[in-house]
Amino acid sequence: MDQEILLNLNNPRQLEKLYRTNRPSFKTAFNALYPQLKNDPLAEGWYQRLNYISESSFWGTPQERLLVASAALVAGLLAKLPKILSLNEEFYYTRNLGFIVFPLLIAYFAWKNEIASKTGLWLAGVILAAVGFINYLPQNQSSDTLILSCIHLPLLLWALLGFTFGGEKSKNGINWLSFLRYNGELAVMIALLLISGGLMTALTINLFRLIGWDIQKFYFEYIVISGLAAVPVVGTFLVQTQPTLVNKVSPLIANLFSPIALVMLLVYLGAMVFSGKDPYHDREFLLLFNGLLIGVMALIFFSVADASSERKNSTQILILFLLSAVTILVNGIALSAVLFRISEWGLTPNRAAVLGANVLMLIHLLLVGIRLWGALSRKSDLSLVGKSMNLFLPIYGFWCALVTFLFPFLFDFK
Repeated sequence: MDQEILLNLNNPRQLEKLYRTNRPSFKTAFNALYPQLKNDPLAEGWYQRLNYISESSFWGTPQERLLVASAALVAGLLAKLPKILSLNEEFYYTRNLGFIVFPLLIAYFAWKNEIASKTGLWLAGVILAAVGFINYLPQNQSSDTLILSCIHLPLLLWALLGFTFGGEKSKNGINWLSFLRYNGELAVMIALLLISGGLMTALTINLFRLIGWDIQKFYFEYIVISGLAAVPVVGTFLVQTQPTLVNKVSPLIANLFSPIALVMLLVYLGAMVFSGKDPYHDREFLLLFNGLLIGVMALIFFSVADASSERKNSTQILILFLLSAVTILVNGIALSAVLFRISEWGLTPNRAAVLGANVLMLIHLLLVGIRLWGALSRKSDLSLVGKSMNLFLPIYGFWCALVTFLFPFLFDFK
């Protein structure tokens, strides 16, 4: 490695290639050679690059650590509130699950991005209004509008988190793509934390069992539930302070599973024809069909969120285009099934909500597909795909707000 570095010192392209081939060995060899290369400006630049230490600590600033620790404790406390105050757990969790984590993450990014006081007060007002609204809706187990509000409220809070994530710069729309990347990285970090926590839980319970103490019930009721509530906060902190930990994993997963999802969708559509099952007469099948649609759309969006013309080759863009085309077909089937059910059995809150969501997703997918085709045919840049996503993500948040707050009144709380 030493001789190769010396031979290619005046060939930046080859030196970069050598560095990317084996970074740890390159750094060790270069640092060993550096004393005899001190007078070379290029060598000095490489030395500074290889030995640069970020001024920001791995664990962030003391204020940030204190904020995250406090948020994690509050999340754990909110998760255990039914036990502490003897509340009905089903009532509390179905209506307030989103409030355990999202307001804390919103507060974290509001502090980190130093958003204006007026914006902070506006966000706090919306969250408090949402808390009051969802908890004062009439208690009716069979109310479709109540269930819809409980499902769409966390999605609305997620949209508010996206707005706060971008800070005051969110007005230019660019940070919605960054927000999608953050979600992918957070999902990977949460998975790692859950695996680690699961191993730690198994080890702790079994160690205490060896000395005759059965702590399983206590551990799950207090430690595990509180820990689960704190995981998104801790995961966000790690993603923000050490972005290099997982920022290559989520796009890798998206690129890996995109072709698999494409093949799976084609096989599934073919199998559906011969199975006799269809979303037109089977309500449960239609729900699963829409769940599949949302999952594949998320895969496309996470892939595009990391995309750039330099990183994506024509094959990857082609796979994304084909995947979007097949997803448009799936969406078309789901949308026609919803319209068929409305024409046959009338408009209900559930059908209205699914209809609106399917129309939005179809328009969005068509726009993304057109942009992907433009990038594939070299008529436009891949960045335009990201701009089309920026346009629609706030619209989804607006639709969630309509379903959450207006549907109960429009359908008389049915």
